[in-house]
Amino acid sequence: MSAQPDHTPATPYAPAPGAPAELLAQLRADRRAERWVPAFEAEWAAALEESRRTFSLTTLYEVVHVWQARLVSAPAVDAFVASGHDESGFVDVAEFRGRRHR
Repeated sequence: MSAQPDHTPATPYAPAPGAPAELLAQLRADRRAERWVPAFEAEWAAALEESRRTFSLTTLYEVVHVWQARLVSAPAVDAFVASGHDESGFVDVAEFRGRRHR
């Protein structure tokens, strides 16, 4: 019998080696930089620590992917907010949780 696993786990898509630095430059150039840069840096630092502890790059890849998605979707979010769509029909999760725990 072989000690090899009978399946191979899916390897997450690996961003380019310079992707985190490029992403940080894009975040610094964004109008939300004051909030986004510290948030990215905190998530990146936590992912680095996780990577050191687990010897896995998965968390680092996930941070890059999430922040890339935020940057890509930001113009659509801005356009939606600027359009004046009524958001009153959406569920307020905090309010929902408060009702549920009463």
